[in-house]
Amino acid sequence: MNQKQNKLLLWILVGLVAISGFSQGMLLPLIAVIFEKGGVSSSLNGLNATALYIGILLVSPFMELPLRKYGYKPVIIFGGGLVVAALAMFPLWKTFWFWFALRMLIGIGDHALHFATQTWITSFSPADKRGRNISLYGLFFGIGFAAGPLMTPLVNINEALPFIISSFLCLIGWVFVFTLKNERPEQEVNVNSFLATLKQFRTALKYGWVAFLPPLGYGFLESSLNGSFPVYALRMNMNVSTVSLVLSAFAIGSIITQLPLGILSDQFGRRKILMTVLFLGFCSFTAASFLEQSTIGLPAAILISGMLVGSTFSLGISFMTDLVPRSLLPTGNLLCGIFFSLGSLCGPIIGGFYIKYLQDVSFFYIISTILLFLTFIIFIFGKRTQLLPGNEN
Repeated sequence: MNQKQNKLLLWILVGLVAISGFSQGMLLPLIAVIFEKGGVSSSLNGLNATALYIGILLVSPFMELPLRKYGYKPVIIFGGGLVVAALAMFPLWKTFWFWFALRMLIGIGDHALHFATQTWITSFSPADKRGRNISLYGLFFGIGFAAGPLMTPLVNINEALPFIISSFLCLIGWVFVFTLKNERPEQEVNVNSFLATLKQFRTALKYGWVAFLPPLGYGFLESSLNGSFPVYALRMNMNVSTVSLVLSAFAIGSIITQLPLGILSDQFGRRKILMTVLFLGFCSFTAASFLEQSTIGLPAAILISGMLVGSTFSLGISFMTDLVPRSLLPTGNLLCGIFFSLGSLCGPIIGGFYIKYLQDVSFFYIISTILLFLTFIIFIFGKRTQLLPGNEN
């Protein structure tokens, strides 16, 4: 494709990702608030939130083969259609396990959509614009994710309304995918079975394991903040509007710095930028723990936290593309999604038990501890990782 076609493709893909981010940003706090008001325990509330990530993990080993065989477009169409259908079905039956199943289906659909769009973007992005393009992906996802929690107060009007609006928006984005010309990833490797996929996983892990840790940490941060923090906040007597403001502040912060951090990573290297933002994120979340009673200080601290660590996932993807062979980009993107899902799966569960058994300890300590740990791991092991020839940017 020429440069003009690449730009059009990029904008359609990031627009679709923005709508997907909107639905994800809405679901976590919305269902957490609905269940909390319905008397569901914090641990069960957290368990339900993990359904999305269980869906991602279940489908992950089987995603690379259809992507290589059929191309990007059919996988995106499948994923987007599944998300639209699942969102539309939430108002039909309000029960714990039905909503658990629907969230699992959304996890499968979202993962298909994100896996295909991430791989497509990394495949046509030149090395000197890779960080910028992936940061645009993260930026638009963040814009959608920031708007999502603002739908939570609509639950006071009608519980079905947020689900209907989100489903309609996803349908609009899904239709645009049909206008795209299908492409397939590079076929230097032959992935024709589940066992072959596992071998590709092992090879990609050998090259880029350290780059999969930032998505792991970001998954934990995002899901615990959006899935467990609303429960913690309501028990601290915060109102629903304040919870929505705090969650949106984090997402808005990530929007502000997503593109600048991506460009800086192209210039100064992913490892240096990752270490810097993770350590400063540790500091900002620690500061947030002392500002929980401040209606101004807490959103401000979370806004700064978002500006620092809100780009961790996209920076991790860019770092991964520097480390793994080009023919393994689908596998690397798949592993980024798997590690993100593992972190996301642990977030609500650990967060739920943390709230239950450590009631007098700030919720933000658990996040700041994870960020400090990741900083040291990347500092110690990241510099030992060799960049592949031609991936020096």
